[in-house]
Amino acid sequence: MGDQRRHVLCVDDDRDTVGLIAEELVDRGFKVSMAYDGEQGFQAILARQPDIVLADISMPVLSGFDLLERLIAIAPRFSSMPFIYLTALSDRANELKGRQLGADDYITKPVDFDILITIITARLARVARMAIWPRLVNLTEREVETLTWAARGKTSSEIAQILGLTKRTVDFHIDNARLKLNTTTRMHAAVKAAAGQLIEP
Repeated sequence: MGDQRRHVLCVDDDRDTVGLIAEELVDRGFKVSMAYDGEQGFQAILARQPDIVLADISMPVLSGFDLLERLIAIAPRFSSMPFIYLTALSDRANELKGRQLGADDYITKPVDFDILITIITARLARVARMAIWPRLVNLTEREVETLTWAARGKTSSEIAQILGLTKRTVDFHIDNARLKLNTTTRMHAAVKAAAGQLIEP
């Protein structure tokens, strides 16, 4: 019998952090590999094809952003492999960039292990609800349009210019979409809509 445990690759140049995360994941039944910079992580993914990747952003040789970009560029098959950023960079610009590159989640340190395990489990299970809830959310054409541009990092003023609307109208449509999606911020609404394939950012 082969090893049935799900394989997590942890890529981080902070060896203490990697050690802690690995210990916690092994305790919870996962198989864990470690890499200590982006290039090592890249080689490990090609060699071992893990089930899921946890990656820091600020790393020597190859950053977490460069790692994901390179992976998707050379091997589209990796675009469906769950990829989660685990980083001390908590600012909105970095989170937005990570999500726009295609990361499934963006978790800031210090790590809350219960949240991390929940996210890993959900990603590996390909959460069945993703196929169900979009049918229950009825976005209008304008809501889809404005939310799509918001997901691409555009401000309300920029979206207004692109679509020939007033900023106030753009805000109105995005707020409606946000309420329908039961989210508190436009960014969360955009991420949830993209995950549920209601929009294509």
